[in-house]
Amino acid sequence: MTRLRTLDLSALPAGNVSYQHPLWWGQLFLAFTEGSVFCILIAMYFYIRLSMDVWPPPGVQLPQTLLPTVCTVLLILSCAGSYIASEGAKKDDRTRVLLGLLLNVVLATAAMVLRLVALRQWNFSWRTTAYGSINWAILFLHTVDVIADLLFTVVLILIFAVGRHGPKQRIGVHVDSVVWYFLVLIWIPLYVITAWGPWITGGSG
Repeated sequence: MTRLRTLDLSALPAGNVSYQHPLWWGQLFLAFTEGSVFCILIAMYFYIRLSMDVWPPPGVQLPQTLLPTVCTVLLILSCAGSYIASEGAKKDDRTRVLLGLLLNVVLATAAMVLRLVALRQWNFSWRTTAYGSINWAILFLHTVDVIADLLFTVVLILIFAVGRHGPKQRIGVHVDSVVWYFLVLIWIPLYVITAWGPWITGGSG
């Protein structure tokens, strides 16, 4: 008969704030799932473009590129805040986590403000043409995702501000960085399509 063996796990840490945590992998696969939605929108954009002779349609102004470009730069810079917070979570450095999260929120909020200003410059709505529908769909979905993650980040800031920074809270910060990297990464092709697409593929089809 095989004797039962007992393992002493008392020396193991209570939590593992790294990519080995199941929650990290769950969030990563969730990002892949949501990324497929954006890929479908990108495919729809080019399908609609190929079905139209003029792009953008008559009466629609070519998009301004300055504000979307600055917005994109701010979003990329905001990844530094997520990285700082994530590294602070791994080392149980509460101050570093708070500084990183605050930097992320400030830069991302500024980017969203610029995006809203840029949207007000559009002279078309989502109901005018297929061009309007696909552009508004892309911007709407990404903006909602960004705002949702920013709200989650604000909650993390409040939790850490009151002194709660155990393994569960720190893995939350680490996982939040995965979401943010995804949102910024997926925005780059969306930015090229919505801000520069009409300039690159415009004219007669």
